[in-house]
Amino acid sequence: MNVLITGAQGFVGRNLSVALGERSGWNVLAIGRGDSPEALVEACEHADAIIHLAGANRPVDPAEFLTNNRDATQRLCDVLTDLAARTGRRPSVLYASSTQATQDNPYGASKRAAEEALHALSSQHGHQVHIFRLPNVFGKWCRPHYNSAVATFCHQVARDLPIEIRDPAAPLNLVHVDDVIDRFLALLDGASPQLDAQGFEVVGPVYSTTVGDVATTIRAFRESRETGVIGAVGHGLGRALYATYVSNLPVEAFDYPLVRHEDHRGVFVEMLKTRESGQFSFFTAHPGVTRGGHYHRAKTEKFLVIQGEARFRFRHILTAETHEIRTNAQSPRIVETIPGWAHDITNTGDQTMIVMLWANEIFDQQSPDTIAAPL
Repeated sequence: MNVLITGAQGFVGRNLSVALGERSGWNVLAIGRGDSPEALVEACEHADAIIHLAGANRPVDPAEFLTNNRDATQRLCDVLTDLAARTGRRPSVLYASSTQATQDNPYGASKRAAEEALHALSSQHGHQVHIFRLPNVFGKWCRPHYNSAVATFCHQVARDLPIEIRDPAAPLNLVHVDDVIDRFLALLDGASPQLDAQGFEVVGPVYSTTVGDVATTIRAFRESRETGVIGAVGHGLGRALYATYVSNLPVEAFDYPLVRHEDHRGVFVEMLKTRESGQFSFFTAHPGVTRGGHYHRAKTEKFLVIQGEARFRFRHILTAETHEIRTNAQSPRIVETIPGWAHDITNTGDQTMIVMLWANEIFDQQSPDTIAAPL
C-alpha cells in the first residue's frame, strides 16, 4: 500500500512514517513544504491513501495560515479532483485539523477553511475523507519552543533549565502521538469511522489536565533520579508523559549513578522505588555469608537468585516451625518472605551470590518493619 504523507518531516509525520515503515509491503510517499507542485501530482498518482498533515500553526506572518492551511489543502483537493476525472482513482484522505477550528482566530479560520475544501471534495467527487479535530498532540520528537507546552517543559526540565508558567490552572487537553497514529493506521486497515456529534473522527484517550499539573509531573521525573522514587508511569497520561520526557534527555543523561552500600557481607544497591508498588534492589553475598535474620510484621519481599546458589531458612515466630528452600541461578525461582516468619539467606556456593529483591513498600528508616530474629 502506498501512503502519501504531506508534512512528513513534521512531528506527527515523522512518527507516522516510522510506524508505516515497520509494516511489510507499505510504502511512504513523502511530500514536504519545499517540494514542487509536480511532485505532489506525481505522489497522488501512486497513492492509495493520503494523510494530510502539512500546515502552519505558528508562522511569523499570520498570512501564512491561509497559505499553508487553506490554500495548500485546496491545491491537494484540486489535484485529487483532476486525478479522479482522468483515471477514476479516488484515494482516501485523512486530515489532521485542530480543535481550534471552532475558534475565531487566523489559525482556526484557516483550519476550518481546509476542512470545508475536503468536505467539498468528498461530497462532489466521492472521496472518502476522515477529518480529525485534534487537541494538543505530544510525544517523542515533538519540537520544543514551538507549539507544545509538553515538549518545551520536557526539554527544559531534562536540562535543568527553568520553565515559564503564566497560569498553572489553565486547562490542557492532550492526546499522545502514538494514539493518534494507531487510529490513523486502523482506518487505513479498514476500521469503521468513529465520529463525534459534529461528524469528525474521534481519537483518544484525550487527557484533560492543567498546565501546572503537567509541569509538576515532569519536574518529578527529574527529581526521581535523586530520590529514587518514581510515580505511576505504566499507563495512561503518566506513561505517555514519561516517554516524552525521557525522549528529550540529552545523550549525556542516558545514565545516572546509584548509591552503593558495602560491608564485609557484600553489596546492597537500591535501584528504584515506587509509591504504589514497593521498591527494587539487589544485593551480593560472599561464599558462606548469611544475610537477614529478621522478620516483618506486614512487609513482604520476593527474592530471585541470578548468580550462585542460596539456602533460605524460615522459622515461625510463634510455633517455631521451620522450613528450608535451596535455589540457584540455573533454575530461576522466586522465594517470598512471609510476615511473622523469621528468615535468612546463605550463599552456599563458591562464587559471589547476586540476588534481585522486590519489597512491597519503600523502606522507611523511621519505621522499618524489620525485627531482628536470628535463626
